[in-house]
Parts: sequence; C-alpha cells; structure tokens
Amino acid sequence: MKSPETYVGYERAENFASPGGAVLDMRHVYAGPARLRLNYWALSGDWTVKKQLTVLNKPNGRIAYRFHARDLHLVMGPAARGASVRFRVLIDGQAPGAAHGIDVDDQGNGTVTEQRMYQLIRQPKPIADRQFEIEFLDSGVEIYAFTFG
Repeated sequence: MKSPETYVGYERAENFASPGGAVLDMRHVYAGPARLRLNYWALSGDWTVKKQLTVLNKPNGRIAYRFHARDLHLVMGPAARGASVRFRVLIDGQAPGAAHGIDVDDQGNGTVTEQRMYQLIRQPKPIADRQFEIEFLDSGVEIYAFTFG
C-alpha cells in the first residue's frame, strides 16, 4: 500500500491539486487538473473547503484521487440529518465492476445516508496506481478523509 490517509479539510489537507489551490471557508467553483500525480487529489464543482471537512454546495461535484492500494474508503456523510446523497464511482474512467467496494454496486452507484466510512473500491490483484473519481449527484455531502487498505 503506497497511499496514506488523506484529509480534505484545510487544517490537515495535503497534496491538493486543483488549479489555484483551496479557497478557505468560502464557496468556490473548482476544476480538476489534466492529470493527477500519485497520492494527489482534486475537486471539481461548487465546494466549500472548511477546517475539518469539505462540503458540496451544488449537485454534480466531483473528487478525484490517484492512489495505490487495494481498498479505497471515504469518510463522509450528509450535511443534513436524515438526508441522502447519491453518488457514482469510477476507477480509471470506468465503472468499477469487480473492483467495487461493499458500499457501491458494480456500476459504481451508491448512496450516502449517514456519517461513516464508506468502502468504495476493493480491487482484485494486481494492485497498481489507479485513478479514482466520485461524482455526487446531489448536493449536501460532507467529506472528511480518504483511507486505504
């Protein structure tokens, strides 16, 4: 495993790759870079980067991460109690198929319903550098950290 736990709140964030960097505590529309280096991540869409977390303000926001590990988890939850946020996961630009985690179907679809760690990718061998992307179809998701296994 070559990818470390990565926080997305500005207090502990590292390797953020969206052009122009993070705009702290304010809504901002981000774009992803053309290419991510290993263990770098980026936002695209309308997000607010806060001290401990990052929150999506409008539907169809994305996070991309280039990682090297068998499993990719994302600690996240809905901003409003009782809400749900639909999402779609891609790995190297495709539905994950056999590499889907327990919280995602083989087409990459899932729903955030509570604050917790979601297993999004569990890939079969061989393990290689891969590009992960998650698109949230609804607004109001809070993202805290990526973890790997």
